[in-house]
Amino acid sequence: MAGLNEKADLIVTGRRLVTPEGVRAGRVVIGGGRILAVGDAPVPADAGVPVVDAGDDYVLPGLIDSHVHFRTPGLTHKEDWAHGGRAAVAGGVTTVMDMPNTVPPTFTEQDVLDKAAMVDGQSLVDFRFHIGVDPQRPQELKHLDPAIATSAKIFMAGHHTAPAVLNDPDALATAFEAAAASGTRLVLHAEDGRLFDLLDGWWGEPDGYRDYEARRPRSGGITAVAAVIELVRRYGTAAHILHLSSAEEADLVCAAAAAGLPVTFEVTGHHLSFTDHDTCRTGARTRLSPAIRGRRDQDRLWEAVRHDQVATLGSDHAPHTVAEKTRSVAQSPPGLPGVQELAVAVWTGMRRRFPGEPADDAVRRLVRHLGSGPADLFGLTGKGRLAVGADADLVFFAPEQTWMLSAAQVRSKCGWSAYEGWTMGGRVRRTYRRGALVWDAETEVFGAPDGRWVR
Repeated sequence: MAGLNEKADLIVTGRRLVTPEGVRAGRVVIGGGRILAVGDAPVPADAGVPVVDAGDDYVLPGLIDSHVHFRTPGLTHKEDWAHGGRAAVAGGVTTVMDMPNTVPPTFTEQDVLDKAAMVDGQSLVDFRFHIGVDPQRPQELKHLDPAIATSAKIFMAGHHTAPAVLNDPDALATAFEAAAASGTRLVLHAEDGRLFDLLDGWWGEPDGYRDYEARRPRSGGITAVAAVIELVRRYGTAAHILHLSSAEEADLVCAAAAAGLPVTFEVTGHHLSFTDHDTCRTGARTRLSPAIRGRRDQDRLWEAVRHDQVATLGSDHAPHTVAEKTRSVAQSPPGLPGVQELAVAVWTGMRRRFPGEPADDAVRRLVRHLGSGPADLFGLTGKGRLAVGADADLVFFAPEQTWMLSAAQVRSKCGWSAYEGWTMGGRVRRTYRRGALVWDAETEVFGAPDGRWVR
């Protein structure tokens, strides 16, 4: 394929390039941080252009995690952009979308600009921000500048690090109407916080992790998703349900999408990897909001992945310190780190659950849900594909290399992982962001923190 009229500065060759057209042998010619040619392109005659051979590794486009909490500003004792970026590139993620529940929250366009200034020079990954919806001023979405943000986060239920909840029906309707007017995509934590408050008032707060899933039941998600679908039907607002957790919610969103409504959903690596039995066993390590549910729900979410019903896979990377996680059940915050583990955990699960599926088909699905899917949904131009003109974000992925995750390998600032002791069935060996090597697993060396805001 013919390339752009720029000088090459790096050539990657391999036998398993994962391109939009399929998995093929060939080369990726890179110059100025972009892909100049891919496939059977001739090697440029420029003397001194380095050539890197990926061998039998898959060469993936840099992955996109559209759901991270890098905790800046105000909560950087849990995570920061330096550590979060290292965790990301070690997991093959080169672009992240950060959430707004910080201290203070990211509610205004100026808040977004301020956050971008804080992150500048600190990030190994390219980035974009979901702006928050102020429960007191949901109408402000009507005037949102798409150069600042194209998506807005709504929490319909709150918890320790998400205190700004929008669950008043009138305010929620205002937000949907305003978002439709500006073309803003809403991303939603869709659980009914008022229902949880009602149950807590009757039962009291859970005092053990055997009760945790039952005290944050599926009914909270089902009623909230049903309400979102009705608002989408009324206003035509594009809505993306985050960290969907139950079989019933998946069926509702799939039915709404089949009816032509612009509603999509995300599944996290955690909900694919663990069940409520794990929460009984590990306690706060796998305490999430929404809760991790039973085997039937996990099976349904895996079917959604296999049949391309999900729009995105996300980590919901939400680190807390060990001290915070070892508080009482009522005071321990939900959330766990996951951007580093996301791709390899999902890949490991895919190969174990669907052993007869050809590896090339499985890896293309992984790239859809962690590459072109989120790129298309959120308008991340130049991301998520090995294609001419795209950013030269590449990942060398060894699909059959097994390894065990230890705490010493965790790059997140919190220093722990719910996947410690897991044997993973694939490994990220190298990560390039815009043509620059930002992670090498062999040397454990990171690149320069010059990630950019994807405006």
